[in-house]
Amino acid sequence: MKRLTLIALAITFIATVFAAKSPYQAVLQHSRIRGRSQGPNVCAMQKVQGTDKKYYTNCKQWYHRKICGKPTVVSYECCPGYERVIGEKGCPAALPLVNIYKTLGVVGSTTTKMYSERAKLQEEIEGPGSFTFFAPSNEAWAALPAEILDALVSNVNIELLNALHYHMVNKRLTSDDLKHGAAFPSMYQDFDVHIHHYSNGIVTVNCARLVKTDQHATNGIVHVVDRVITAITNNVNSIIDTDDDLDTLRTAVAAAGLTSLLENEGTYTIFAPTNEAFEKIPPDTLTRILGDPVALKDLLNYHILKNLHCSESIVAGTPLETLQGTVLEVGCNGEGMTLNGKAIITEKDKLGTNGVIHYINELLIPDSAKTLLELAEGSVVTTATKLLTDAGLTDHLIGSESVTLLAPLNDAFKGKSLTVTPDMKRLLRNHILKSKFSSKGLYHGQELETLGGLKLRVFVYRNNLCIENACIAAHDKNGRYATMFIVDKLLTPPMGTVMDVLKADNRFSTLVGAIQKAGLTELLNKKGTYTFFAPTNAAFSALPPADLNKLMIGDPREMANLLKYHIGDEFLVSGAVTSHTRLTPLAGDKLELGMFNSTVYVNRVPVVEGDMMATNGVVHAVDVIVKPMPPKVLSDQPAVSEFRRASAVKTGPVVMKDDDLFQKIRRSKSIRTVSRIQ
Repeated sequence: MKRLTLIALAITFIATVFAAKSPYQAVLQHSRIRGRSQGPNVCAMQKVQGTDKKYYTNCKQWYHRKICGKPTVVSYECCPGYERVIGEKGCPAALPLVNIYKTLGVVGSTTTKMYSERAKLQEEIEGPGSFTFFAPSNEAWAALPAEILDALVSNVNIELLNALHYHMVNKRLTSDDLKHGAAFPSMYQDFDVHIHHYSNGIVTVNCARLVKTDQHATNGIVHVVDRVITAITNNVNSIIDTDDDLDTLRTAVAAAGLTSLLENEGTYTIFAPTNEAFEKIPPDTLTRILGDPVALKDLLNYHILKNLHCSESIVAGTPLETLQGTVLEVGCNGEGMTLNGKAIITEKDKLGTNGVIHYINELLIPDSAKTLLELAEGSVVTTATKLLTDAGLTDHLIGSESVTLLAPLNDAFKGKSLTVTPDMKRLLRNHILKSKFSSKGLYHGQELETLGGLKLRVFVYRNNLCIENACIAAHDKNGRYATMFIVDKLLTPPMGTVMDVLKADNRFSTLVGAIQKAGLTELLNKKGTYTFFAPTNAAFSALPPADLNKLMIGDPREMANLLKYHIGDEFLVSGAVTSHTRLTPLAGDKLELGMFNSTVYVNRVPVVEGDMMATNGVVHAVDVIVKPMPPKVLSDQPAVSEFRRASAVKTGPVVMKDDDLFQKIRRSKSIRTVSRIQ
């Protein structure tokens, strides 16, 4: 016990230490732990294969060996501030503490050092002071467009000097001082540099990632960054206003009344659709959305994240909340960002004073701006929407009616005729509810009126929510005016009582006679919530002729008890059945239900056709007379699903003596009666 207490205290202490560190320092500490086998002050780094990108490693990346979905190679380098000594293990020596100019050479930022000399900055960064220098790496200078680099080096005393001064702050700032959302005046006309310190340990300045941090100098500190940064003077709305490639977006922002939002203070991320992105949308759809202020505002807000995310902050797929209220999956695939899994970002990190813009070549349309027909496009309910269109119900799919579509999955139509007959058209009209509903607002016993005039019942189960026999298979899709519920089956609305259902099906002719003999006709015609595992003619035929004859001409009470064992006084459609569902019959012990390979079993007997809906219950056909389960015997052996075992053997006719079955039912009924008396 004492040892466990000490371990718990140690874990708490470690967690407290890590919690006190900045996200960057926590990741750096993890890299130190992973690198300590290589010697003192060694940090493990992960390099993305096929790129020059290296990262200190966090726990998740270490075990997955992936960053941005790409495999990584682990390397071991000296942690910040240390260097190797020939003949010794690890990085035992601290880097020499020299001025910033010399430190630039020590950390490998030799191009910045060269340009500092050319721009007459050397004397300043060799002299007294306390500066922070965000020094572009050699690769960052090499990546600059030639025309920009030429403009800088052709006017070293002004343009290049100003550019370098913008990379400097007149105070010493360690990585711990670089708080998320902070801004510090640079040494170029006090224009701010903008810091973002993300929870995954990534730190950026003006969206440039810090790749080597905390390189201390006698007169300040150097952080090496992966790109050359430029002064930020405009807000994101000004950027949109002045970019010809965003003409359509500019018009849409003004029409939606979002101009002031994008001018005011904030930390937004905007995925800005280019003119090309808008042109890809069908003209009718685009005209409808642009002419609908509510849909347009939803569409634009769906392109705006609540928080600022530079591209370098994304190292794995992350769901991020939009102003519209839903989320976008922002990820990466090596060098580039992805949006909802698509590589549609054409330009990134256009930073403004109140946010960042990433350009995209594909418009993102949220569900809340779509018609029912648009909600269904490219989804798993295309068969249903084609049938609805063929049935002349298109106006309900593209109009402004407040309706709810019950859209069966494509798989629900397997083996069914897709010809739009008058009966099919009536059925399809009953898949459209007259009001717009949310599944979260539905309750057990609620009735929903359809365009066809029927009232459909709602059944709420522990594991499912069903409308008649069709259970909701996915989250609601809420469109501009209408909602779509994706359901697992084609509806079979009730057309009569349980007795009516049985009489209408020739498979139950023997059963109908048995019900009449047992005096249960009135029961199955009156109001109720019955679940009837109805034996087909085949089930009765499977009995030995003598037993069947005795059953049919014997005591009606025995027949009644047998049939009541097949009837539960609770409404259970197949979607309500889980692996261990129990149902109390009108006579006898509980029925044990289960689901295996999409088949419902009752006491190991498979249901051959389920969900024949009635106004007072539901009928499930079985080809075997259901008998009570044998008593369970406790065993040390692992339990095996009864229904899995049942599926492993061919279920044939169950031959039994009627007397045995009646005795079991009578005995269980007697036990229950005694229990009630006690």
